[in-house]
Amino acid sequence: MYGINQRCIYISFHLFVLWCHAQGENHPSPHFKQYVRTQGAGTDQLSRRQVRVYQLYSRTSGKHVQIHGRRVTATAEDGDVFARLFVETDTFGSRVRIRGAESRRYLCINRKGKLVGKPNGRSRDCIFTEIVLENNYTAFQNAKYEGWYVAFTRKGRPVKASRTRENQREVHFIKRLHTGPPSFPNTDQSKQFEFIRFPAASRAKRNRKSRTFS
Repeated sequence: MYGINQRCIYISFHLFVLWCHAQGENHPSPHFKQYVRTQGAGTDQLSRRQVRVYQLYSRTSGKHVQIHGRRVTATAEDGDVFARLFVETDTFGSRVRIRGAESRRYLCINRKGKLVGKPNGRSRDCIFTEIVLENNYTAFQNAKYEGWYVAFTRKGRPVKASRTRENQREVHFIKRLHTGPPSFPNTDQSKQFEFIRFPAASRAKRNRKSRTFS
């Protein structure tokens, strides 16, 4: 009798495990990409901002993006101070804000589809989604106006964002390191690393003191 009860408990347990497994298959977990897309749609107010420093090389103009006041062009030479950009993360995904290091203005797209520099980059028209393309170029799609991209002509003039597409050469960029002096935020460039050299007499005194204490 005792053996029969043990066998019944064992069979019941296995049936319960199979039932739980079947219930899990009937309710699949949400798609991870959809979850990332949903979470990335809003600004992250809790996480610490990460800042990267680089230049954006335009595939069409062969120059670098620069923010000079309200004017935005892709005519800057390699190492130009106005080509130095601070790229700030907006979410844990790939949404960023792009700010000129020299002009302190943010890259934005107004409702007419024109690229402009604004002193305040909190609005959604100043937020862009980084898209890494199959050809290893990077495109920047505006968060407020979906389907509008940062783009420039061969002469480095901004292209109206409403006329842009992801597969156009005008929206393709390469991220490059800045060749000028160190440009990280809150860095005092006037101070350089120096070795501190003590006179021989000072070293001898310190050695004698350490021996007496030991």
